[in-house]
Amino acid sequence: MVDQNSSFSHSAGPDGASQNLPTPAGLPETPAVEPGTAGADGAVLSLTKGRNPGTPLGLPWPASAARGQDGAIRLGGVSVVDIAAAHGTPAYVMDESEFRTRARSFRSIVEHAMAGIGAEARVYYAGKALLTKAVATWAASEGLGIDCSTEGELAVALAAGIPGPKIGLHGNNKSDAEIATALDHGIGHIIIDSLEEIERIAAAAEARGMKAPVMVRAVTGVHAGGHEYISTGHQDQKFGLSMERRAGSSTSPAMSALCQAAEDERLNLLGIHSHIGSQILGAEGFEESAHAVMGLRAGLLARTGYEVPEVNLGGGYGIAYLPGDEPLDLEAAAQSLATAIKFSCDAFKISVPRIAFEPGRSIAGPAGLTLYTVGAIKDIVLPDASVEADKATARATPPTRRYISIDGGMSDNLRPALYGARYHAELANRVSNAPLQLSRIVGKHCESGDIVVQEIMLPSDVRRGDIIATPATGAYGRSMANNYNQMPRPPVVAVADGASRVILRRETVADLLALDEG
Repeated sequence: MVDQNSSFSHSAGPDGASQNLPTPAGLPETPAVEPGTAGADGAVLSLTKGRNPGTPLGLPWPASAARGQDGAIRLGGVSVVDIAAAHGTPAYVMDESEFRTRARSFRSIVEHAMAGIGAEARVYYAGKALLTKAVATWAASEGLGIDCSTEGELAVALAAGIPGPKIGLHGNNKSDAEIATALDHGIGHIIIDSLEEIERIAAAAEARGMKAPVMVRAVTGVHAGGHEYISTGHQDQKFGLSMERRAGSSTSPAMSALCQAAEDERLNLLGIHSHIGSQILGAEGFEESAHAVMGLRAGLLARTGYEVPEVNLGGGYGIAYLPGDEPLDLEAAAQSLATAIKFSCDAFKISVPRIAFEPGRSIAGPAGLTLYTVGAIKDIVLPDASVEADKATARATPPTRRYISIDGGMSDNLRPALYGARYHAELANRVSNAPLQLSRIVGKHCESGDIVVQEIMLPSDVRRGDIIATPATGAYGRSMANNYNQMPRPPVVAVADGASRVILRRETVADLLALDEG
């Protein structure tokens, strides 16, 4: 296992994107179990007991997370109690040092691995994970470019002062405005996602008297990632151009796009892009995809005499969401990938290209957590479980599950409802010695599926006004946040060196009303 601050791309459980746990049967009302273990039902237990002040909480928390003398969790030297008092809840909290360390470590690891096969490495932070002006600045100052997928993300990166050549533009349905913005600001590359885009980009470049720097996104057929919705390398999905030949055709859509881009004088074909999915737990999919892309690169060379200088292998490096998740050893994975790339290039008799990467979740995810305040609490009898439990134990009282309502929910963390993703949580403002209670953390929205943590053992004395923290929410928390039930989106608060500051302010009801034209 590699140190948290150097490997940082930790895997989730064996299910990848995680699925909801079934209702456990036969659990007592307050199970007498040790914290930090898993119950017989598989529910992750709370780690709010037995913490020594100053001891790091460990994965899936940021490296700086530890409990203070008062029992409250501290992040970046700041107590969550103070953060909640100063900025309110719900609130996303980002550890700036953790983000920077992970960005710097990723770049260092892949640069070292690729240097071993004589290849240059480039790293672009995938802004879709979380993008604010401060976050873009953090990534850029650690030597990363910024990968954008919409005009809005481009605007944020440019407003942060990121130079155009350090920015890339993705997107399966780019607007004319997005293409124009990219060309007008001299961004480093536009990734062609469909055949019809080629002429649109070329025409826009011609109108400006310039060559458009482009790459072609190829679909390798490699299926990787936890959930179907975040696996983007298989054929039956919206992104990229297939490498499979169509019936009656002598070439694949990907090869057709590459040949067309290589021969169009209005375009500067820089390379081939691929992305196989998200929350990927091993290196095998990256290696298989790299081999396929190198074969496509060799085919283009044979057809046109042009050898593209760069191959972008995308991102998708998984992280730990739950205690006990096994980490992906990024250093070993990078070395294995480098060996595979060299083997493929030698096999196809081509040079080793520049290799680019697009990590997002693996940098932002573990650097963030979300704070909530506890509201209503109710104990729900588990009718299905109680029948079997009473038969087995002759117990008069059926088992219960405690529903702990918080002041946020699916508007600030959509992934549990969207993907069935699982998260950990802890009582964050104090340490409790109360027995543990089977609990479910739910939001305040008008949806039965508004569940933030499906199954967890929390102290039975959790009460209104307590603070609950969910780790590993730095990626896709704020970026997927929404206004369901007219809920204003939470702020993003950065912590560093014992101080906190708002880098993205909280929305207000006044903000929402300002959009309503009546």
